[in-house]
Amino acid sequence: MTLTAAPGRARQAAGWRPPATSYGLGLAVAGVTAAWGVHRLLPAVPLLTAAVVLGIVAAHLPGARGLVRGVCRAGLSLAGKRLMRLGIVLLGLKLSLNDVLGLGWATVAMVLGVVAATFWGTWWLGRRMGLRGDQPLLIATGYSICGASAIGAVSEVSDSDERDVATSVALVTLCGTLAIAVLPLLQHPLGLGDAAFGRWVGASVHDVGQVVATAQTAGPAALGDAVLVKLVRVALLAPLVAVLATSVRARGRVKRTGGSGSQEIGGQEAGGQEAKRRPPLVPLFVLGFLAMTALRSTDVLSTAVLDTAATAQELLLAAALFGLGSAVHLPSLTRTGARVAALGLCAWVVIAGASYGGVLLTT
Repeated sequence: MTLTAAPGRARQAAGWRPPATSYGLGLAVAGVTAAWGVHRLLPAVPLLTAAVVLGIVAAHLPGARGLVRGVCRAGLSLAGKRLMRLGIVLLGLKLSLNDVLGLGWATVAMVLGVVAATFWGTWWLGRRMGLRGDQPLLIATGYSICGASAIGAVSEVSDSDERDVATSVALVTLCGTLAIAVLPLLQHPLGLGDAAFGRWVGASVHDVGQVVATAQTAGPAALGDAVLVKLVRVALLAPLVAVLATSVRARGRVKRTGGSGSQEIGGQEAGGQEAKRRPPLVPLFVLGFLAMTALRSTDVLSTAVLDTAATAQELLLAAALFGLGSAVHLPSLTRTGARVAALGLCAWVVIAGASYGGVLLTT
């Protein structure tokens, strides 16, 4: 008895401590609760938008700044990555192949064209402007696909710096939030009916919640078309991540074989370790996203299950965005802030203009 109790007494004497990530995850839960309260008081502010803004605030608030950068950092980083993956998997339950096919091939082709033009145009311009790290890639992904969720997915396979991810999320969230106020004012000057306005919103606004908040101003017809078009963009997340994962693997092979002969011989073990760290061709969370989409298309899930999954997905993404927002350091953004803002404005014009032209051609 003495021998079996000794480890427990030793553990108790040493003092049990919770996992290092628990503090940050607890703060993320508190942040999501606060964001939910903001959304309840101001329904026009989406939960995800409130979460990322509160994360940025927490990172600069004197009372919380030390916690965010210290004991809570590990948990907040975990939320920004792992919870983001789970949220993306559940996002697949919002997409049905039957709904996509119901839009018609012309609309699907229009969305493909808009996404391609926005992605490549934004990426190219960001590179020309000299933005650091993966910021051009992440911003291009966020604008063209589905905002912060797409940025989180791509950052997983590109192994992007957390600061680049946080900056890109902040920019895309800001522009998407501005769209809620700006785009409804342009409906009638641009001569768009309710359905056409909804398709324009779905093709040009970044986050799903922002799409809903923007399109609902024009009624249920606009909202329905906006969500469907937006979900077609969401469906493109899986092939984009697969392509980027292939590119990362290819760059890894070039690096391993492109050095001198002595480096190849001496670095054989390191090369093997690098090979083990290569991202999979299709990441597991993307396969989960596709599996959920296939399951949703079978119509076997009840409305209650889908509603519960939608709530869980939004809460997971809100926690992830709070974690990403807490990594934003505004003083460090002043060095590239003007260029980042300029790229965001240009990308906004590109996607809004391409979407408007596409809607006119397909209606």
